[in-house]
Amino acid sequence: MRGSDYLVKRSAFAVITVFVAITINFFLFRVLPGDAVSNLARIPTATPELRHALRVQFGLDKSAWEQYWLYLGQLLHGNLGISFANQQPVRDNLVTALGNTVPMVAIGTVVAIVIGILTGVLSAVRRHTVADHVSTNLAIAFYAFPTQFLGMMLLILFAGLLPSAGMSDPFALGDVSFGSHLADLAKHMVLPAATLALTLYGENTLIVRSAMLETLGEDHVLTARAKGLSRRAIIRKHALRNAMLPTVTMIGLSLGSIVSGAILIEVIFSWPGIGSALYQAVLQRDYPMLQGGFLVITVTVILLNFVADLAYFRLDPRITS
Repeated sequence: MRGSDYLVKRSAFAVITVFVAITINFFLFRVLPGDAVSNLARIPTATPELRHALRVQFGLDKSAWEQYWLYLGQLLHGNLGISFANQQPVRDNLVTALGNTVPMVAIGTVVAIVIGILTGVLSAVRRHTVADHVSTNLAIAFYAFPTQFLGMMLLILFAGLLPSAGMSDPFALGDVSFGSHLADLAKHMVLPAATLALTLYGENTLIVRSAMLETLGEDHVLTARAKGLSRRAIIRKHALRNAMLPTVTMIGLSLGSIVSGAILIEVIFSWPGIGSALYQAVLQRDYPMLQGGFLVITVTVILLNFVADLAYFRLDPRITS
């Protein structure tokens, strides 16, 4: 298989996956009872005429298939619809939410990847030593802990030392300098980013350790040892590169899922990101916001997995042979 054929097939698969995900996301939320307008029935001033006018405005008076084709047409024009909750374009809401989520998620993920690779390599190189046992047991423990448990433990332990809610100090008065605002943002980001890093670190360590142990036992590594190469050269040039193949897959999957996986973290720490936005959209039956949010998550997962495929092609040319 040539490299161009490989890229075309992977691209076509990604496009088909996005279309299927869009269809499933659209119909999935409409099998639930009620809608955004039905919640107005609890308000005494919400007359039947008002509820009917809102249904017409949001297109809820049309059949599901008509709404589906209208939704696809809007997507082709880059329009994700209007939020039922705040009457603002879903695209603007998601851009604001993603702007808050990406820095926190990126920091937590990078920290988890760096620590996971270092501890995984250390455990594999020093197999059956005290360092290996301590590192592996810690990784298993953090991998087993639920995200919400880790978040609550960090809240209990550090809420008195670090900000535990929001992303800025609501009591800051007057004009705040950029440096002060950045420092305040960093303090608020410590606990949610640390929770995400601890959640991902254990998985990274275990996968890297397993991949390194498998690679260190292969023939080409044994040949390198027979040639008298130093231990550091063998690990860096021969073992680590081949061990990065499953690691790249793990990183691609984790990068794609951390946006959706950060929902619990953002709710616990009241971080105004896409996770909190989707949580509120579920409570308010805000279908356009849910569809837009899940579309962003789906495209992110598919795009990052496509990037992982490209990295595979770079690390192991045998894939196209």
